[in-house]
Amino acid sequence: LRDFLLVYNRMTELCFRHCVCNLNYRLLTGREESCLDSCAARLVRANHRLMGAYVGLVPALLQRRAAEHGAPAGPSGL
Repeated sequence: LRDFLLVYNRMTELCFRHCVCNLNYRLLTGREESCLDSCAARLVRANHRLMGAYVGLVPALLQRRAAEHGAPAGPSGL
């Protein structure tokens, strides 16, 4: 949960700084909303790609770690 919140907060900060340039109004302009939507979508897609790569690498890392320590690889190796 902590990692999720850190990623969410960082994404929010990046997109806000990139897209919102006028703080004189309470509501976002259409241009700001569009920019925020595309910024958030880009970062979510990038995060999904990274997590997919990570999930693909975990079994190999666990097997290598188990081989180094002489223990069987499995969920308990997490």
